[in-house]
Amino acid sequence: MSFTLQAPPSASLASSSCIQRTSRFLPSSTPPSLLFKSLRSFSQIRTSTGSSSSLDTGFTTELDSVSTFSEIVPDTVIFDDFEKFPPTAATVSSSLLLGICGLPDTIFRNAVDMALADSECFGLEKSDGRLSCFANKALVNVGGELAKLVPGRVSTEVDARLAYDTHGIIRKVHDLLKLYNDINVPPQRLLFKIPSTWQGIEAAKLLESEGIQTHLTCVYSFAQAAAAAQAGASVIQVFVGRLRDWARNHSGDPEIESAQRRGEDPGLALVTKAYNYIHKYGHKSKLMAAAVRNKQDLLSLLGVDYIIAPLKVLQSLKESVTTPEEKYSFVRRLSPQSAASYTFSDEELVKWDQMSLASAMGPATVQLLAAGLDSNADQAKRVEEFFEKIWPPPNV
Repeated sequence: MSFTLQAPPSASLASSSCIQRTSRFLPSSTPPSLLFKSLRSFSQIRTSTGSSSSLDTGFTTELDSVSTFSEIVPDTVIFDDFEKFPPTAATVSSSLLLGICGLPDTIFRNAVDMALADSECFGLEKSDGRLSCFANKALVNVGGELAKLVPGRVSTEVDARLAYDTHGIIRKVHDLLKLYNDINVPPQRLLFKIPSTWQGIEAAKLLESEGIQTHLTCVYSFAQAAAAAQAGASVIQVFVGRLRDWARNHSGDPEIESAQRRGEDPGLALVTKAYNYIHKYGHKSKLMAAAVRNKQDLLSLLGVDYIIAPLKVLQSLKESVTTPEEKYSFVRRLSPQSAASYTFSDEELVKWDQMSLASAMGPATVQLLAAGLDSNADQAKRVEEFFEKIWPPPNV
C-alpha cells in the first residue's frame, strides 16, 4: 500500500526549501493532509438519523456490519476525513517525506527540518552517507510524530533499493530501530515494510526471529504469500486491483489463468488462497487486502484480517442504514472454518526456497513487483536529491 501526502499542485522539487512551499491551509484543529491507513474496526462509526445515532435507534449501517468480519482500512490522502474515519495506525515512506515539504508549517515539516539539522549526519564526510543518514532521520522523526498521533503501529518503509540485499535490509531496519529507540518509540509500536523479494522474505524471517515486526508488501502470487507466511511476517499485503488490471491487458500467467478458468477474479482468488493457507497451517501472519476498488470486492473478502478500501466505498457503506427488521445480512467469505476444508496441492505445500519461489512467480508477479520496486526506489532517490538541494537548512 502506498502512503503519501497529497502535495499541492504548486509544490515543486525545484523549490529551494521546504519552508518556502505553499499549500491549502487546514483548520488548526485538523492534522495535515497525511495518508493514513487505519488498522481498526469502525464499529463505533455510526450514521446519524435526526438527533439520534444509529446506536440509539437500533439502526445499523453496512459499515457496522462488514466491520464485524474484517478490520476496514480507509485509503485516503485527504485528512479532512479524519473525523469520519479516524486513523489508529500509519505508514511513513519516501513519498510521504516528499509531500511533507509541500505543507505549511506542521510538526511533520519540522520533523524533516530537524533531521536535516542533525549533527551526527552533518559530520559524515561522504555525501551519499550523509544523505542516507538524513533520510533515515527524517523517516524516524516523522514516524515518531505519527506514533504520538495514532494508538496503533507505525509502519516504516525500507529503502526499495535494498530489495535484493538481505543483509542490507537487516542493517537498514536495525539502523531505523535504533533511531526510534533514541526517541523512545518502542518496537511493539513499529512495523518495517519490506518488499516481498526472496531476499526481503529472508530478511523478514531473521528480523522476526529477533522480535522485530515486519510488513511484507508487493505480494502478487501465492508463492510469495506462502513464503512470507513461512517466514513469520507479521503482516502480508496483497494488491487485489493491480492483479486485475494486469489480467485485463496481459495474458500468459498460469496462476491468473487458472483463476479465470474457475470464473474467479485473480486478485480476490489470491487473497482467498493466501488466507486459507495462513489459517489452515497455523501461521501467525495477518493478511491485508489492498487496492480494493469497489464494494463488491470488499464484500467478497469479508473475514480477511484487513481490507484497505477507497473512501467512496466506505462512505457508501456508512450512509447505508438498515433497520433490525430488515433481512439484510452479510456473509463471511473467509474464516478459519472455511480454511480447514480448503485443499492445496503437493506443489503448493513445499518449503519455499529461492529457487522454488523464482520458478513459481509468473509474468504478472515479475512485472508488477519490478514496477513497484522501481517506483519506490525512485521516491527514495528523489528524497535524497531534494535533501541535497536544500541542505543545509536555515539556521544550520
